[in-house]
Amino acid sequence: MADPLFVVFVGTTVAPAMELNAGTTITPHITEITASFWNLPSLLTRERLGIVKQGCLTRCRPIPTTCRERIHPSLDNVPVRKLGIAVIGIAVTGSVFSLLGGCASEPTSQTSQSQSSLSAMSPIEITSSDVAFAEPFGEPWPSSAAQRIVTIANGSGEVVVALGGGSRIVGRDETSNAPEITDTPVVTSGHEINVESVIALKPDLVLIDASSGPQESIDSLKNAGIRVVEVPEAWTIADIGSKVNAIGSAVRAPALAVEYVSTLTSVAAQLPLSPTPRVAFLYLRGTSAIYLLGGAGSGADSMIKEAGGIDVGEQAQLGAFTPLSAEELIKLDPDVLLVMTNGLQSVGGIDGLLQLPGVAQTKAAASRSVIAVEDTMLLSFGPRTGELVLALNQAFSELNAQ
Repeated sequence: MADPLFVVFVGTTVAPAMELNAGTTITPHITEITASFWNLPSLLTRERLGIVKQGCLTRCRPIPTTCRERIHPSLDNVPVRKLGIAVIGIAVTGSVFSLLGGCASEPTSQTSQSQSSLSAMSPIEITSSDVAFAEPFGEPWPSSAAQRIVTIANGSGEVVVALGGGSRIVGRDETSNAPEITDTPVVTSGHEINVESVIALKPDLVLIDASSGPQESIDSLKNAGIRVVEVPEAWTIADIGSKVNAIGSAVRAPALAVEYVSTLTSVAAQLPLSPTPRVAFLYLRGTSAIYLLGGAGSGADSMIKEAGGIDVGEQAQLGAFTPLSAEELIKLDPDVLLVMTNGLQSVGGIDGLLQLPGVAQTKAAASRSVIAVEDTMLLSFGPRTGELVLALNQAFSELNAQ
């Protein structure tokens, strides 16, 4: 049996208690968090939370990752929100006609109908159907290029697909889901490598990153004579170029392919919005009592900024992931809450989220301004990132217009 892993929050030596409200705390069960870390499809990878393994404190982050055609999201993607606005309009119109007809209305009727419409509003969801995959580079690769590739590094499979090497991928991690490789076997659980599965695929190249492990598994692959290359992780849009270049070099893709993928990941400039929405990124795993507030270095801060918003955690100079405090969130009072889809489901959907202490007292909760992004996209920093920034900007614009 492998050595047990104990998940702790950065800067601590034990799993901290989660503060729900004044005088009430819940201490997460370490075993639950450990099981969730390795088995849930989108958990914190080794750069953002601390993991004690064999007596050493390392760091860890959320695992998530990237257009057949470029699709810009519109209000058509959020029919429930449109319906809510329509109901409000009907309520107002009906009230006016009633008064003109001489029929008295209760003063609170229109307000209650508006409140009812607001409570029915769902979060804006951004999924793979809103941020499609780019057409892969079409030119052939040189004969010296890798022939059988296993992509374990976060989102590296989607980068290789975009470079034109999708048919060469024989194994992948669970965060890469481009159409060309959906039937390719997954050889990781969380970030843990299944050594036997990888060796059985007879790869000539395995791509890993700092979150891949354990080290014993990496050593086993190298001892089996397999070429293993570690590529840099990306936590900001500015980091994507280095990640793509390193993957392109490792697989020996054509230089033109690397240039092509780099254009897909570029964002010309921060997209302005007025007013500028103040956004809180919440990393949630309700089944494991994990409630974290994103700050500087979470990855989401870069996405929020490029999409035209302000990350309130970064603005408050909080660390990458901080245990969620009701008092802190009330003080920050964000206009918008940004979450991952699976995290939102883990707390009971939008209604469960907005009932959490601290969340319930924010402007975002009052207007039900919640954006849920598919787990494998938000922090992927790959070929779909530029389009995702545009989708987030559209979502912020829609919420501004409410």
